[in-house]
Amino acid sequence: MHMDRGKVVIESEMESKVLASKRMVRVYVPGSYGSGGAKRYPVLYAHDGQNVFSTVGPHVGFGWGNWDLDGTASRLAAKGLMQEIIIVAVDCSRDRYLEYRGPSRPYTEAQLAGMARQPSAPGDDRRYRAYERFLIDELKPRIDREFRTDPLPRHTALLGSSMGGICSLALAWHNPNHFGGAASMSGAFQVEREFFLREVLKNNFIGSTRPRIYLDSGVMDHSGGDDGRALTQAVAQRLRSLGWRENENLLHHVEEKPLTEVGMQEAGLHRSKWKEAAASQHNEFYWKLRVERPLLFLFGVQR
Repeated sequence: MHMDRGKVVIESEMESKVLASKRMVRVYVPGSYGSGGAKRYPVLYAHDGQNVFSTVGPHVGFGWGNWDLDGTASRLAAKGLMQEIIIVAVDCSRDRYLEYRGPSRPYTEAQLAGMARQPSAPGDDRRYRAYERFLIDELKPRIDREFRTDPLPRHTALLGSSMGGICSLALAWHNPNHFGGAASMSGAFQVEREFFLREVLKNNFIGSTRPRIYLDSGVMDHSGGDDGRALTQAVAQRLRSLGWRENENLLHHVEEKPLTEVGMQEAGLHRSKWKEAAASQHNEFYWKLRVERPLLFLFGVQR
């Protein structure tokens, strides 16, 4: 069965009262969307939208290239492996860390006074909460009005990498009545002194339906670390202890080895990036290669 490739139909700034600024939003619709009819589609909201679609070109992401998320979604749907979905990609801002970090760790004045290096906006959640309200109160309602979406939580998910990964989990954790799935790729669970893992996930989940959660990492990154492998494993284990079930509403994947140079060449990575790619899996190139896993877990045809 032939299925038309989906396409990015909107790349424009959206005025936001909550953010008191404009934010670039890009929208992909699947191949069958323009054929008319009353069919409604699940929706995936992706952070760092400036990197995720093929339309942004090959030179984004510090030279690693775009994720080709539109191409992967189209290919998997054409093979009958996943549902056709709408993807809404939201660009980050210069306040990316503060918007994406999730709930911030509170500090006492004495603790702050004893620090040689002050944390960013200690205990100040305003920019994260504003981004949360932008997604829930402004962007999602607009997308649901202007596109044939299935707005129910079980058909709405979030996806992000690094800081966008922890943001996706935090948003789904606190707003299960809006987001029924979240994917974290190479999630930055070390931020805020591991506050999300140590404190947020310490409490039992209060929603009636647990969101489906996808977690992954590589085993090395540009800082000499493990691409968040150990902390991602700890997050997965904590979720299991809270009742999440592997392959049902939780999937945890570890990409054990970086590609060989032959694999990098076959994947289309420019030779100038091979040395970096052999030492770090924390980049858009590897996220592009891994992103079909969360797509299939969250929107596979079996669902």
